[in-house]
Amino acid sequence: MPVATRTARGKRAARKLALASSFCALSAQAALPQESQWAWNRPTLNFMGVPGIVDMPSAHPSRDADIDLSLSMLNGSRRLTGHFQITPRISGVFRYANLDSYAGIDEYYDRSFDLRFLLAEEGPTAPAVTLGLQDFGGTGIYAGEYLVATKTIGRLRATTGLGWGRFASLGGFANPLGVLGDRFETRPDGPGGVQGTGRLDAKQWFRGDAALFAGVQYAYSDRMVLSVEYSSDDYAAEEENTSFEHRSPFNFGLSWRVGDRMQLNGAWLYGSTIAAGLTYTFNPRTPNAYPGGFDRAPFPVTPRAPGAANDLGWARQADAGAILQDNMQRFLEADDLVLEGFDVAPHTARIAFRMGRQSGPAQAVGRVARMMTNNLPPSIERYEITLVGHNGLPVSTVVINRSDLEELEHAPDGAWQSFARARIEDARDLPPAAVARFPQFDWRAGPYLEASYFDPDSPIRLSFGAELSARYEPRPGVVFQGALRQKLSGSAGALPDSNSDLPHVRSDNARYADQDSVTLRDLTAAKYFRPGDDLFARVSAGWFEPMFGGVSGEMLWKPVDSRLGLGVEVNYARQRDFAQDLGFQDYDILTGHASAYWEGDDGFLYQADAGRYLAGDWGATLGIDREFDNGIKIGAFATFTDVSFDEFGEGSFDKGIRFEIPLSALVGQRTDTTIARTIRPVQRDGGARLDVNGRLYTQVRNFQQPGLQSDWGRFWR
Repeated sequence: MPVATRTARGKRAARKLALASSFCALSAQAALPQESQWAWNRPTLNFMGVPGIVDMPSAHPSRDADIDLSLSMLNGSRRLTGHFQITPRISGVFRYANLDSYAGIDEYYDRSFDLRFLLAEEGPTAPAVTLGLQDFGGTGIYAGEYLVATKTIGRLRATTGLGWGRFASLGGFANPLGVLGDRFETRPDGPGGVQGTGRLDAKQWFRGDAALFAGVQYAYSDRMVLSVEYSSDDYAAEEENTSFEHRSPFNFGLSWRVGDRMQLNGAWLYGSTIAAGLTYTFNPRTPNAYPGGFDRAPFPVTPRAPGAANDLGWARQADAGAILQDNMQRFLEADDLVLEGFDVAPHTARIAFRMGRQSGPAQAVGRVARMMTNNLPPSIERYEITLVGHNGLPVSTVVINRSDLEELEHAPDGAWQSFARARIEDARDLPPAAVARFPQFDWRAGPYLEASYFDPDSPIRLSFGAELSARYEPRPGVVFQGALRQKLSGSAGALPDSNSDLPHVRSDNARYADQDSVTLRDLTAAKYFRPGDDLFARVSAGWFEPMFGGVSGEMLWKPVDSRLGLGVEVNYARQRDFAQDLGFQDYDILTGHASAYWEGDDGFLYQADAGRYLAGDWGATLGIDREFDNGIKIGAFATFTDVSFDEFGEGSFDKGIRFEIPLSALVGQRTDTTIARTIRPVQRDGGARLDVNGRLYTQVRNFQQPGLQSDWGRFWR
């Protein structure tokens, strides 16, 4: 069919369906019938992996914190998409697409990012309205912007939208934003190609022709949704570069809900192809069916008999302190806690401990306090409980009265009242009668798995082998640790040689990975100490990571009751030999950063680092993470330095997404194992930072007042 004829017919069809769906979307109706409420408890996802109709977007957001992982397959294309509802109004998307024979490449891989902003929630008479940016930082294959409205009317959901870019490639008309200026009437070309990936082409946004798209969905049952839409995407890029055919702008789809986490999609797209999709939804707040876990019951509070608080006879017993310390140590060990220090006086007891395999610091404090009521004489009213970091740093002291524990254990609002009555103070020193448990030596042997992502020739490259690690702590705050590795199999070493114009501080990763003999992954000595009130410090030296070693110093200012933290780190780094033995290459550099940390509401953590990076470039890194009560953390970061986009190469600047998942949050059992990954679309030399183990902020934050407050609901568990 000639393009002009197809466009004319598309415009007429678009007007009819858009008018019909707009009427539905803007109409007022009664509440959704009870029998179909479950069908709309979250939106269906389209074949781009975002809330949508069939292939076009819709306006409703996913549930707060939902992570939707989607795989879509249609003629000539496969799309793997991760959609994260960052806040109730903002969501982010990372998409990885594989296209057949695109641009003359047999297996073409494309990366793209989206952002969606909910401008208005659906009300009794008003639709939900969302603004979206699709593929705003990739090669631009899917680049487009849209403003979309969706209204629920009983079993029907009607959507109409206005699109730009790819969303205006069929049935386009003059941009209504042209009234704001001539610059909106023409859409400039983007940088395009691999070298243009990663750039924020804001000059293209909402420019050029606009077009309407629309659709209607019907909840046939609480599990099945039927959809029909008019698409304003002409799929010209796929028609030109793959075997895809665009014969009609109408798409027809069916979504089937399997339980509360799975969605199956099937569709007839563009009059030419059958498409299938699978979506799995995961919410970090409830990663399993038992959010409370399977933890053992805590010791109960032992109430005192009337008048017992005045009995000081025990204080005259010469070995009373040693006996009480031994009892407390046995109780803590039974609950996977480690006693660091202990001291008693007639009315006060001081205790310091490390977390061990306990997951929540406030929960651990609550359990230690109850153990103290079981083991300490009734005259001791004041409990001073000090939390010690993994590397021996005393961080904070929680002061609790025994009488409050006795009063509030079974109170309906006991958690809140116990927090209001407790005092959280800075901790400079451990109790003087430290437990003689040093030196400490631990070792582990087991497998390791490393992955690199998004190489144009292979989406995932893996290295697998055996690792032997050891940790020696002769006294609190002094730590020696290291690890040896033997690679058994892997393809990470098959990456192409670096073409970077910058010093190869990261882009020679393949030469480090392509080692078949035993390698020294790291070997460091570190000292952690408290130089003053609200101050924490670290000095480290050795082979920090496979690529660099040297000397590192860090200072952190973090008041116990403040959300703000400020830090500075200075490193002398030297590049290691590719063989990863004890040798070094000629390249060395002085690098370091000043850092600011802020703990926001709803678990959001903000971090800004400014300074000099490993390749000698100067700039800053901005990071945002969201941490949930069970310890699962998801975030993103971006680094901008004085290295130009062209000099940086593919990707334009360093960026990525990262996550940490404590295994205990998934299995409901105690374990200190955490799955942590950082996924970059591409790893280059610009914006590269030294990887140093034991940075201070992560050791301090959870043990101070803001962190304990957010976790205090677990105090009585």
